[in-house]
Amino acid sequence: MNSGIVINRDGMTMEYTFTAKGHYNVTSKHRTTFEVTQDIDMGLRADCIVGVASIASLNDLPHNMKETIRNENVKIKIILETENATDSITGHGHPALTLDHPTDIVCRKSDYTCSRTLMIGADKAAVDLNSDLVEDLRSGKTLEVTIIVNTT
Repeated sequence: MNSGIVINRDGMTMEYTFTAKGHYNVTSKHRTTFEVTQDIDMGLRADCIVGVASIASLNDLPHNMKETIRNENVKIKIILETENATDSITGHGHPALTLDHPTDIVCRKSDYTCSRTLMIGADKAAVDLNSDLVEDLRSGKTLEVTIIVNTT
């Protein structure tokens, strides 16, 4: 699977898909965020990280997608999928999002923004994710991440 952007025919939905890996230290206990990182290792204290060795970071998102995400009315959906499970998380963008971190992608339930933040107002954090998905990630399975930005 190669990362890439797809703009749906209606011109109102953009998708960007990439892969990461699970890790034996995935605990998925964080109550306000979840994260996918390009770092190849993680410790047990990193309870928000659900994927490592990502082939993409916020820096890699296409410019037009970043511009769209910087609108607080834009809805963002993340689909996390392994061979045995899937989950989806929704939130929204914000004008303060810089979307330029070189290694990390963080989704937040709160309205806090920094260079690592993809979306705020998320309806789920690491602790809320499908337990089968978390188990797959803990066993090191490949994680497919799809970011869907709806401009309507």
